[in-house]
Amino acid sequence: MSTKEKKGHMYTLALMVTSAAIGGTLQYGYNLAIMNAPTVFIQKFVNETFQERWGIQLGVYEVTLIWTFIVSIFSLGGFTGALIAGPTSVRFGRKKTMLLNNVFLFSSSLLALLSRTAKSFEMIIISRFLVGINAGISMNVQPMYFGESAPKHLRGAVSLSSAVFTSFGLVLGQVVSLSEVLGSEPCWQYLLASNAIPGFIQLLTLPWFPESPRYLLIDCGDKEACLMALRRLRGCEVQRDELDEILQEQNETKGERAKQPWDLFTDRSVRWQLISVAVLSSAMQLCGNDTIYFYASYVFQEAGISAGQIQYVTIGTGMCEFTACIMCNLLIERLGRKLMLMGGYVLMAGWAVVFTVALSLENIVTWMPYMSMTCIFTYILSFGMGPAGVTGILPTDF
Repeated sequence: MSTKEKKGHMYTLALMVTSAAIGGTLQYGYNLAIMNAPTVFIQKFVNETFQERWGIQLGVYEVTLIWTFIVSIFSLGGFTGALIAGPTSVRFGRKKTMLLNNVFLFSSSLLALLSRTAKSFEMIIISRFLVGINAGISMNVQPMYFGESAPKHLRGAVSLSSAVFTSFGLVLGQVVSLSEVLGSEPCWQYLLASNAIPGFIQLLTLPWFPESPRYLLIDCGDKEACLMALRRLRGCEVQRDELDEILQEQNETKGERAKQPWDLFTDRSVRWQLISVAVLSSAMQLCGNDTIYFYASYVFQEAGISAGQIQYVTIGTGMCEFTACIMCNLLIERLGRKLMLMGGYVLMAGWAVVFTVALSLENIVTWMPYMSMTCIFTYILSFGMGPAGVTGILPTDF
């Protein structure tokens, strides 16, 4: 392959990854981040709605309960989206599923935008559920699309870009949530609806890129379309070894019916892989990284940072995860999945112990609040270098 052909191949693949991720995993990080700034404003809106409708003044407990439901319904939507992702990606294809996924996104944005005018906090609840479905689908289909479209020697790095765009979405959401941008009281409904912009970008760009070659051959049986997609993605004639690999996979799956989630538990050939993915994915969700973000503002305040400046310092936490994910992308093929994953968890455990001690002694030792602040950044860096980057690509490796 000539240098010019290699550049063309890299540009096509990089643009495809960017287009898919802007409306995919970037949305997940973005939609997590934009819910922090308008917390007080939406809680006030809920209370005002109850007063106007029924003349009821809600207490702090009731308002917090409704707010908790608004936030947590996102996870329920994500669970629903994860269940939808498999069947739709087989029926419509990886690319088309990601494009159709924007229906949930735009519906969510419209509901969020109109909720204040309609004086309905229920519209925000439905909006968060729909955007959760969008996140659940994209978090499952996008890595599949990347893993099936990238050449073997770049598969790990391309799959890992999903985590990079998630952390970038987190930073972008934190920036847009600044009070000088959309994080003020008059603009919170526009902040919640701003996730439609990346969706529009994806709708305009992703149709120009090919479908997953593996889907075209294995699921559709269209060899010509598969070859055409491979030529566009590689920028040259298809390598025989790569085509043979896909053909072998097609032969192995020929005549088999589509598996349901419960079938995986009874299939001995994938049981160990399923257990490994389930344990590692659960560990990433339960490792406490979200709790660290939750305590960040409190720790920064104890360190003497003014309330008006905390929102800017908080962006630094998102930048830490973003930087760490990029470093993980650069190092993963050299160091390997296991070392990156185990190293990340070991460092996180160490910093968690130091963080616990620092929080316990912050009223006794004057410099402990600064140690707590250091632990937040180092913990997030360790998370980004290990679990955040590696866990998402393991299903495609297995």
